[in-house]
Amino acid sequence: MGSIFSPKMPALPPVQPAPEPPEAELSAEEKEKIRLDQARRDRKRTGRRSTILTGPMGVEEEAEIGKKTLLGE
Repeated sequence: MGSIFSPKMPALPPVQPAPEPPEAELSAEEKEKIRLDQARRDRKRTGRRSTILTGPMGVEEEAEIGKKTLLGE
């Protein structure tokens, strides 16, 4: 009974071919600009990397189990 009242789906339009990617011909100025931008990003990344104290497996240092007391160790 549901097929009587449901509208029919129209035919799909034909698929158009994808446009060709532009040529990757870069001038010397553009290559230099890209190189400088990448170097700047790498410097910032290494600056942040030094503040991270954990690795992919968690904290890499051994935990301090015993506490020092006033009179002893």
